[in-house]
Amino acid sequence: MPKERPLWRGAAFRLCLLSAALFLCLQLGMRRSWCPEEKSRDAAAARAPAPSRGAEQRPGAVAAGGGRRRVTYVRSGRRGSAAPACCAPGRRTVRWHIELQPWASPTPSLNYEASRFLKYISTSQISCEHMNLSSLKGYSETTKKPWSVCLDERFSLIHRIRSKKCRLYSLGLGNDDNQFELSMANSGCEVHRFDPSIKSAHIQQGRHLWHHRLSIDWRDPNPAIAAHKLHSNTKKLGTVLNEFGHQKIDVLKADVESAEWKILENLILEDVVEQIGQLVFEVHIHWPGFEVSGNDSTVVRYWYSLLRELELKDFRLFHTYKDLSKPQMFLKKEAFNASSCYTLSWVNTRWK
Repeated sequence: MPKERPLWRGAAFRLCLLSAALFLCLQLGMRRSWCPEEKSRDAAAARAPAPSRGAEQRPGAVAAGGGRRRVTYVRSGRRGSAAPACCAPGRRTVRWHIELQPWASPTPSLNYEASRFLKYISTSQISCEHMNLSSLKGYSETTKKPWSVCLDERFSLIHRIRSKKCRLYSLGLGNDDNQFELSMANSGCEVHRFDPSIKSAHIQQGRHLWHHRLSIDWRDPNPAIAAHKLHSNTKKLGTVLNEFGHQKIDVLKADVESAEWKILENLILEDVVEQIGQLVFEVHIHWPGFEVSGNDSTVVRYWYSLLRELELKDFRLFHTYKDLSKPQMFLKKEAFNASSCYTLSWVNTRWK
């Protein structure tokens, strides 16, 4: 018959196990309390939102002393969402829409909206004495359209032309007159002309003029769709600037056949317009423009609000031209003594 174990041995064994477990817990607690960096990382990880379907994956910093890369998921900025706490200081807040100006009258009225808008685009806000390119080398009087730039000494463009450091971006289509671009290139400016209709991806004409088979849009193409195309030739201006490594544009000229409203909106919302010294745009008002919706009074209010946003960015209208050779139409109506096409020139008064 086996010898019976004393009861005190079993109790002592359980006491040893309990002591060992307690000692281990104390060691772990002390380790976490003496490692605030790891503790803060774990707390931050616990607070981080779970990756969503619309999240943008961006690599985070590699943890010190470890070889594993930590990946932070940052929401891509949906409308109405607050800025994530992880964002770096100084990062610009994404704007999703421009601020619409109050209605021109107590109740929405096309007559009042059209009158305010047409008066605005027909009135210069600042005087410019020298707008004639005849002083530039290679200029020809055969230019068909009044692409006016301000060459007054108080603004930087004339000085940058003289020092051969100016840069012009031109947005247009193949049948456009390009005499203005040739004149600027002959004066020593670096000129980039974006035209989706040219045959080659990039063509250099002379020392200072480049043609690119690219259309400037108000959005970048969907990556899933662009992946199936051999040549993706539509990009936002901000994307092109980053790819070309250009920080500034002295002059942006655009004749994009009614895409100008949405392109201008994109330049304002993404603050790209602050990288531009002068704007020379042909605007079309015979219909709302691409992807501009709403009734007539809403559309005109939107146009006016866009131009007021430029004014808030310190752009001033110095030249306006009403093209009488085009149909005299305003939102498909022969009304308000308006032309369907105006050429407007602004100077950024803060441009250095």
